Parts: sequence; structure tokens; C-alpha cells
Amino acid sequence: MIKLSPRAQLAVGIALVALMAMTRGQHFASVNLPSASWAVFFLAGVLLAPRWVFPALFVEASLLDFAAIEWQGVSSYCMSPAYWMLVPAYGSLWFGGRMYARLHRDHLSSLALLAGVVVLSAFVCYLFSGGGFLFFSGRYPDPSLAQLAGRIGVYYPRYLGNLALYVGTAAFMFVGLRAWSAQREGARA
Repeated sequence: MIKLSPRAQLAVGIALVALMAMTRGQHFASVNLPSASWAVFFLAGVLLAPRWVFPALFVEASLLDFAAIEWQGVSSYCMSPAYWMLVPAYGSLWFGGRMYARLHRDHLSSLALLAGVVVLSAFVCYLFSGGGFLFFSGRYPDPSLAQLAGRIGVYYPRYLGNLALYVGTAAFMFVGLRAWSAQREGARA
């Protein structure tokens, strides 16, 4: 199981909030990186213990979206009753992160488990977000499961790739920090 000190959790939390703010759509500090929103929810599930983190991150994401529409001229096309499907969508990523954190062992085989949990969590997330938009946004006159399957083939790989980029980077950093910490502890002994 992954357990971080309260100080480390605070640092990770601040970094995740900043990462979402910098990469979510065409917002305030767009640095032309792919959206990290999915990864932020997954990594928060893995690394941050308090349950209130999930609703706080959802509020941040929503405020960023609404601010972009109101003050930055971003299209409101995605704003519909389907927007609320992002709650279970992001929840599936957060829950997947929680599940992985409980199963994690400091061993190389955990990377295969991490990859599997990421793929499964992302797929469930896309079913809620993409499927929710297709069926509940009112933008598609006759939505069908065949349309959803086609959209999964088009959009899911990109979302999974973005998620994998950030989670892979975080895993690399986590392993590096653990090795560095162990080396420092060994030097002190």
C-alpha cells in the first residue's frame, strides 16, 4: 500500500491542482500540454488519503470549465445535462487509483498491475463521460450503442494515451524518489 506523509500529500495535492489548472482545455495558463484531468483524478486516488479531495477536484474542474466559457470565450458545446456524468466518470478514475493504492507493492510487478488498473479505469471513465454525452447531451438525435462503440474507437485511445503519459511520468518520479530516499537513508546509517 502507498502511504505518504501528510506533508508529502500536501505537496502532491498542490501539484495536482496546479497541473489540472495548467492543462484543462483553453484555460488560464494553457501550456499546450494534453489535458491531465483524468490523470489528476487517478493519481489523487492513489496518493491522497482524504476523501474530500475528490469533490474538491471536481469543483476545481467545474470552475475552470465555467470560467473558460464565461471569460475566455470557450464554446459551451459540452455544457449540457450530460456534464453531471463527469461525476461517475472521474469517480471511476479516483476509485481505480484507490484500488491500485491498496494493491501496490514496492516491486516491479506492480507496474503491470498499474497498467491494467489504468486501462480499466479509463475505459469505465470513457463509458460514463463519452457515453453520457452521447446519450444525455441532447446533441445526438438517435444515439445508439453502435455509435458509442465507434466513438470509443476514435476517442478512447487518445484519452488513454494522455492518462498513460501522466501516470507513467508520475510512476517514474515515484520510483526515482523512493530510490533517492532509500539511498539517503543508507548513507546516514
